[in-house]
Amino acid sequence: MSENVFDILEQRGFIEQTTHEKEIRELLGKEKISFYIGFDPTADSLTVGHFLTVMAMSHMQKAGHRPIALMGGGTGMVGDPTDRTDMRKMMDDDTIEHNVECFKKQFSRFIDFSDGKAIIVNNADWLRNLNYIDFIREIGVHFSVNRMLTAECFKTRMERGLSFFEFNYMLMQSYDFLELNRRYNCKLQMGGNDQWSNILGGVDLVRRMENENVYGVTFRLLTTSDGKKMGKTQKGAVWLDPNKTSPYEFYQYWRNIDDSDVGKCLGLLTFLPMEEVNELSALKDSEINKAKEVLAFEITQIVHGREEAKKAQNAARSLFGGSGAEGSVPTTEISAQQYGNGMTVIDLLVLTKLCQSKSDARRMIFQGGVKVNDAKIESIEHILAPSDFNQDSTALIQKGKKSFHRIKLV
Repeated sequence: MSENVFDILEQRGFIEQTTHEKEIRELLGKEKISFYIGFDPTADSLTVGHFLTVMAMSHMQKAGHRPIALMGGGTGMVGDPTDRTDMRKMMDDDTIEHNVECFKKQFSRFIDFSDGKAIIVNNADWLRNLNYIDFIREIGVHFSVNRMLTAECFKTRMERGLSFFEFNYMLMQSYDFLELNRRYNCKLQMGGNDQWSNILGGVDLVRRMENENVYGVTFRLLTTSDGKKMGKTQKGAVWLDPNKTSPYEFYQYWRNIDDSDVGKCLGLLTFLPMEEVNELSALKDSEINKAKEVLAFEITQIVHGREEAKKAQNAARSLFGGSGAEGSVPTTEISAQQYGNGMTVIDLLVLTKLCQSKSDARRMIFQGGVKVNDAKIESIEHILAPSDFNQDSTALIQKGKKSFHRIKLV
């Protein structure tokens, strides 16, 4: 008898809250169901935060259940107030449609959509043409304002003012579950734990209106051991799109996470057997670096493919091994006109985004944290001279112990 996917998700550390734990486990064990996870297209790429839910979706599909990836072409026009202290920037139709198409392409790398094994649906199909009066009469009557105001997703917005525009978001997301239940017999909504209030709203609405047993599950959020959201760097979010976060940068992000986060990420973001996850998680001191290398390779392989993962791994090993930059180390090309008679290291640190500003760059140099071709830069006036470039017209800038960037004259 195959293992219940609920147990797999629990063992790997996904599950945070459930509406009806016993019933959900029984349902997933006795029949193959349709379930959904929603993704609002607020950017043109998924991030590593989304990746956790995509991995859960993949585990569910491997167990025979059908994923519905719900694109928020409708809800994205409002914006989820969850975890926000200000209102989200409103997007126009063209931006939303572009982002939805980008999401679809990325999903196809992780989920099998052939022969109806999974489907992608856009809630714009039913939300954009709603008649407001009919919607409020049919749906709004089932929601208590008093109860909604106690929801976690609204608390951070209450002090600065929660607009009625955003207040509708919970109704819209709840209505999604109703539509998916009616159209595809969807019985389960899953999502990040910050969606708990919205998921409860959807479960309650379907049960009231359809008299159907439907359920909700939330996953733990991808956070560091001290509670901060993972997937952020000085440059911003860690994206799944290789044009926004290169495979090398992606690999290095996971290679450099805190020791205390390695075991959790191995369970959540790889397909390694839990026996191996537990063995790697038990490594201590310098040995934990072996686990970090496995973690970085496995995640990069899933997101970018084995070949790119090998390139990134080889590049990292060559850099840390002192043999120079190879493979897919981030590279910025500079024209002869742009280079002129030379550029200061400070300007190059800002240009490559190794530093956020010139003052940040000066501070790093003062602290002895900047090297060019493994030679420490002592002066904030230092200019990258022609003699600093190797035979292949490249020079390697290093910030701190783990951030590298290659400059190439073209």
